[in-house]
Parts: sequence; structure tokens; C-alpha cells
Amino acid sequence: MNEVQAEEIKLLVREHYANTARQATTDSGCCGTTSSCCGTSAATANVTDVALQLGYSAEDVAAVPEGANLGLGCGNPAAIAAMQPGETVLDLGSGGGFDCFLAATQVGPGGHVIGVDMTHEMISLARTNARKLGHAHVEFRLGEIEQLPVADAVVDVIISNCVINLSSDKAQVFREAYRVLKPGGRLAISDVVATAALPEDIRADKELLAGCVGGAVEVGELEQMLTLAGFSRVVIAPKDESREFIREWVPGRNLDDYLLSATIEAIRPTT
Repeated sequence: MNEVQAEEIKLLVREHYANTARQATTDSGCCGTTSSCCGTSAATANVTDVALQLGYSAEDVAAVPEGANLGLGCGNPAAIAAMQPGETVLDLGSGGGFDCFLAATQVGPGGHVIGVDMTHEMISLARTNARKLGHAHVEFRLGEIEQLPVADAVVDVIISNCVINLSSDKAQVFREAYRVLKPGGRLAISDVVATAALPEDIRADKELLAGCVGGAVEVGELEQMLTLAGFSRVVIAPKDESREFIREWVPGRNLDDYLLSATIEAIRPTT
């Protein structure tokens, strides 16, 4: 992929999720009426039902303000992150703040949660939601996950929910993740992985590129990227049960023949 194509994809993704944030603030649904966006296939989708299907609990959904849960994602990264009181957590592609607010509860007021998103609209929505909760230890920063607005070696845990697949330079995302993690820090994310070579019509479909489908890569390629970035103890675990909701993202396209949701874990070595 050349630089022009990469920039086109970035602009496409930015506008796609900016529209998602705008629609959330006007109660017109998460993703519009035609496009999938990492978890829903229509504006009528019930975001609570989607969250439960992805592995969140009813208590998780009830704990965040309306507008934080946008029905996006392909899993629940908090379920594998083992966040502890006092830790600093970074969420890549924080959206409306759902995972950040759940993390804030786990790390407590002595911890710190940073959400990074590249769309002004999502940052504005997340900050509004944070004010509703009164979480002083949660902040949202405008930035790109390929060039994180975060200092070196300050983060204990990085979480992310179905966002890294959207990047046209995933290797750079992992290099940045390594840079900002403390030695011994850990990566705990949910994302989609390709289980078979994606047909060219899927890879070339702009809606599917922005909808967490066209940019998926195979497990072996992800493992290599993480290892080259410096990570150890890399574990990527595709989840067969995710076929059901992935099939619903774009009805009639049989996406579950090519994609699964997976948990992706890795450690920045201490030496």
C-alpha cells in the first residue's frame, strides 16, 4: 500500500467514526442505516444487546452514561487485561469512552486512564461522558495510534477494541505501543483476525475497510509484527463463538468464513 492509499483509508475511517459520534449525540443510532462499524449492522441495533454479545455484563453497560456504549467492538478487552488499582491504562481508539470508564473503575482514583482517538467528534463525546461520571482520573487525547500523544514508558496496560485492524500501518502501531509501555507492561486487546485470505472485493470495499473487516490480517502476520516490535509472550487466540456476531455485521457476505474475533496479549520485557 502506498502513502496516498494509506492516507485515503485514514480519511475514510476518520469520517466514518466522526459520523458515528455525531449520530450518537443526536440519538439517530450508532452507525447509520447502511454501514457496519465493528459490531452493528443497522441503526436499529440495540447497543446493550450488542455489548452483551461481545462479552460485557449488564453491570458494565449500566455503569457508563448513555452515549458511551456505541455498540462497537468485537470483544471485551477488560476481561483479559487484569487491571489493578493504581495502574495507568491506555485505550487505543477510545471512541465514546466505554472501555475507559470500565478501566477507571478497576484502577480506582489512584490510577490513571488515557483514551486516544483520532476524531474530534469522538473526543468531544467521550469528554462529555467523563464529565457526567465525574471521573477526574480519566482523560481523552486527540491523536493517531501510529503516533501516540503519550510519553515513553509510562503505561502499565494497553487495551483496544477492534481498532488496530483499521490502521494501514499496524507494525507502527505495535512499535508505538511498545514505546509507551513500561518494562513489564502488557498489551491486552480484542481485534479481528483473518482466518483465510480475504477476497479482493472485500479488501477493496471502502465500507468494509472502515467497518473492521477489510483491514484484518492473519494471525501469523500479527505475531511477527508484535515480535519485531520487541514484545514477548505473544498469545493470539481466535474465538470461534464470534462467528455468530461477525456473520451479522454484513448479512449475506459470509464474513465468518474469513474472520474471527481474537484476544491478543503480549508483554514488554523487563530487560
